[in-house]
Amino acid sequence: MPGGEGTPMPGVRNARGWGAGVPVEAHPALAAAASAALDAYTAATTEHDRATLAAVVADGADGTPTMRIDVLVEDAILAALARHPVNVLTEETGWVDHGSALTLVLDPVDGSANAAAGVPLSAFSAAVAEDGVFTEALTVWLDTGRSWWARAGVPSPLRTTGRKALDGAAVSLLRPHPANPGAAAAWWEVARRAARVRILSTSCLEGALVAQGATDAFADAATDTHRLVDLAASVVLAEAAGGAVRDVFGRAVELDTDLTRRWSGVVAATPELADELATVLRESYEAGRDG
Repeated sequence: MPGGEGTPMPGVRNARGWGAGVPVEAHPALAAAASAALDAYTAATTEHDRATLAAVVADGADGTPTMRIDVLVEDAILAALARHPVNVLTEETGWVDHGSALTLVLDPVDGSANAAAGVPLSAFSAAVAEDGVFTEALTVWLDTGRSWWARAGVPSPLRTTGRKALDGAAVSLLRPHPANPGAAAAWWEVARRAARVRILSTSCLEGALVAQGATDAFADAATDTHRLVDLAASVVLAEAAGGAVRDVFGRAVELDTDLTRRWSGVVAATPELADELATVLRESYEAGRDG
């Protein structure tokens, strides 16, 4: 696993709240899933060429195409979780009910297109829900091993930037949708007011970077692209770091086994910024759609 000056050993958090590898504090099922994802991702990207990894081999539980790299990593995770009797909600297979009070909501490879193309921006991300409430989360940057972990109610060294206003902020956005007038208007209004805009194409990693304080906010500009697996970990990570998660249209981000359900997620450094971003995106979307 990558190391070097300033990089903690696996399982160790540094003073800024992120570390390398799987933290020793993580729930055993969460740790097993993350470790399997790291190993499977490394094997897949070493043993297969880009065309093989990008090949569409099925449709996922959310109705979107499944790439081979998704299957290789998810299959390894599910095998590792066989020893842990928790429920699982995962992008490709969907809902696996073991009758447990604990549910692991996970995205085996967030940023599949990046991963298949060799762009080093993809992540494993998962959240633990206890009786329907998200209580713990872990996101791992698959190409580097950098990881972000938090548990609700446990003090975390993760800290957002603390920014409260959109004007002058650094914001990551999903790509613009010019064929959708409302969504295009929403995207460009945020881009106009922000000081910096990034498009990384990996929502889970972008949410973790908000929690780390590397950027001020991340959002889907009113396109209802996000599934629960894209947002669940950010609910815990962002809130532990002082931030907040919202939906542009005011819908609660909550446990739901239906992966066809969608959100336009906003992950921001503060509740104030999250609320402003959601309002700006919604109002701009409505004006662009109706205009």
